[in-house]
Amino acid sequence: MSDTTTRRVTMFGNPMELAGTEIRVGEAAPDFTAVGTDLKPVRLSDITAKVVVLSSVPSLDTSVCDLETRRFNQEAQKLGDDVRIVTISMDLPFAQKRWCGSAGVANVITLSDHRDASFGLNYGVLLKDLRLLARCVFVAGPARRVDYVQLVHEVTHEPDYNAVLAAVDAARRE
Repeated sequence: MSDTTTRRVTMFGNPMELAGTEIRVGEAAPDFTAVGTDLKPVRLSDITAKVVVLSSVPSLDTSVCDLETRRFNQEAQKLGDDVRIVTISMDLPFAQKRWCGSAGVANVITLSDHRDASFGLNYGVLLKDLRLLARCVFVAGPARRVDYVQLVHEVTHEPDYNAVLAAVDAARRE
């Protein structure tokens, strides 16, 4: 549950307020509806893998988001079918599809939150003034409880990949 304090991250050192409900470890992973590159709605409940990594990024067309999604694409190939990595941004599905094709990214599911900001609001990572998503990684295990949250406080920095992968390994053992 979210408290009443204002939550913030920074982008290039400038404070940015987060909108939505803060999700903490141990809470149920909220369902959301986003749009796939085929323009069809996708919900968390549609993803049947044992472990789901939800990686929110501001835009795939930025250098750090590009690096992060390419890295998670490499990791997804190694992790196997019981883990799905999903990258969510406000980019339009057309842009996501184009970016995935040019970057050779095929192991990560990309979803667009542009319609309703359903993910951003349900997970508390919507950058209120910019209507972009903050950089955050959630790991949900088989019971769809949130096992791990890594909110990157400076949006222009990459997440700690080793910590995310350790959380994925722990969730696989549930």
